[in-house]
Amino acid sequence: MKIVFMGTPDLAATVLNTMLEAGLDVSLVVTQPDRQKGRGKSIVKSPVKVLAEKWNIPVFQPDRIRRAEAVERLREEKPDLIVVAAFGQILTKEILDLPPYGCINVHTSLLPMYRGAAPIQWAVINGEKYSGVTIMKMDEGLDTGPILLQERLALDPKETGESLYDKLSVMGGRLLLEAIRGLEEGSLSEKPQEGETCYASMLKKEMGDIDWQDSASKIERLVRGLNSWPSAYTRYQGRILKIWDADVVEEESEDQPGTVTATDKKTIYVSCGQGILAVREVQIEGKKRMPVSAFLLGYPVKAGDRLG
Repeated sequence: MKIVFMGTPDLAATVLNTMLEAGLDVSLVVTQPDRQKGRGKSIVKSPVKVLAEKWNIPVFQPDRIRRAEAVERLREEKPDLIVVAAFGQILTKEILDLPPYGCINVHTSLLPMYRGAAPIQWAVINGEKYSGVTIMKMDEGLDTGPILLQERLALDPKETGESLYDKLSVMGGRLLLEAIRGLEEGSLSEKPQEGETCYASMLKKEMGDIDWQDSASKIERLVRGLNSWPSAYTRYQGRILKIWDADVVEEESEDQPGTVTATDKKTIYVSCGQGILAVREVQIEGKKRMPVSAFLLGYPVKAGDRLG
């Protein structure tokens, strides 16, 4: 089976690597154009492009996949199947209808829940007990196509957006191989999406700005869900203070939300709208991540100080 693969970030690269190591015939890789990054504006290749070049696979990087010249390039390739994993562009019906086996998507949620751009992080932020991977036959809607395969994963109590991303990347590659075998054998059946749904909107940096009026449990989930990007943050003495690890203390405080209620050698305790957040790991603006024990050596936070 001749396959065209479309993807861009690390997750997609993990899926592609699984395909290549399994010996699948990936004749073309389609990924987003190289981007400028950082203060030096250096040109950075996508993780998928880096991997494709390592395997000597031709790479196609259209600005808009829907343009006529891009569609023609795909038509010339004559793929039997197109596999999509976090590509970042919408495919037109013309493209969806090109390959005999259609286009299938590796989506990192239990569809129909969490359609959209950031299903992994929102599952953590919203306190879901389970997430997973869906292999979906693509249609013209946004993650609305029929389900081919689905696998569920229980979230760890300290699951972060980053740890779940890594787990579902591996699961996605494995489940995709199973789906491709099923397509070749004709053993897969399409199941329409049914039940409750929600949209997992794209992450934005300002989402990480902690509102201390929220409950400690909601803030703790935000800290985990936005790890490693864009991260949850507050302000201390006028500087951005990222919070990387925290726990919930099931106690109430009479202090205003955002007030430091106490500190010990390893923890800063902060009053919230409900409960107290025990902060364990932080990163002050311009410095590296560090445990609170190290942070307190340079910044003598004390009860009564305000964050935010």
